[in-house]
Amino acid sequence: MILTGCTNYGQLTFVTKLPKKLNEVSGIVPATNATYWVIEDSGNADNLYRINLDGELLQEVNIKNAKNRDWEALSRDTLGNIYIADFGNNSNKRDDLVIYKVPEPTNTQEEVRAEKIKFRYPEQKRFPPKARNFNFDAEALFYASGYLYIVNKNRSTPFKENVDVYRVPAKKGEYEAEKIGTIKTCDDRYWCQVTGAEMSPDGKILALLGYGNIWLIQTDLENGKVLSGKMESIDHGASSQLEAACFLDNKTLLLADEQGPGGGRNLYTIPITFDK
Repeated sequence: MILTGCTNYGQLTFVTKLPKKLNEVSGIVPATNATYWVIEDSGNADNLYRINLDGELLQEVNIKNAKNRDWEALSRDTLGNIYIADFGNNSNKRDDLVIYKVPEPTNTQEEVRAEKIKFRYPEQKRFPPKARNFNFDAEALFYASGYLYIVNKNRSTPFKENVDVYRVPAKKGEYEAEKIGTIKTCDDRYWCQVTGAEMSPDGKILALLGYGNIWLIQTDLENGKVLSGKMESIDHGASSQLEAACFLDNKTLLLADEQGPGGGRNLYTIPITFDK
């Protein structure tokens, strides 16, 4: 589904227009010196792109030992590694899901080589499954305490309000993803799907992005709790294809959307707070 009327920013604050080359940004993470790494999704180059908040394209880095079948999310750890999630799976047919791990490129690098974190969902027995079990697409990834967490994009018919959360170790290997829980979003088939995720720098808030909402979950990483805290929902009011989110700081999200017929290809911010 492609949205129109993208000049309606709702609660979002417009920051800048992205470069024309980056029509389909699907992931964003902080880099150094107030710059950011982004990727594009299926059909685009196997590249990381560095941008700034003025909308300038500063660097292109080719990812070796990797192929952009459907890159849908970015995350990073505290050790300088970036994770590129090739797990877009609209038809639920894929059996080659992978997350690429690369060291953050320097300002002058033109290419880096990826390690592969391959995984499968142990619950998936058919490729594709029956329509009621279309639970194996994903567009959201975040890192916490040595693990990569995958939040699925439920495409089941009839639609289910719950989305599943899985995790795999953040290191090279082949894994069965471990299902750690579910999150109840809302009951609209389109507006309630999760398209992005990231943990706040202080590790206290998990933010999930959707086309219609942002969900905030309080976390307790010291006690190994990622999903069990208080949850709130923000209707961000925008009408664009938002698919990328990261934190500017502990209280501000930076978002990116794709180009659509009515606009888009922008960066935005929105303040993040919990009601007391």
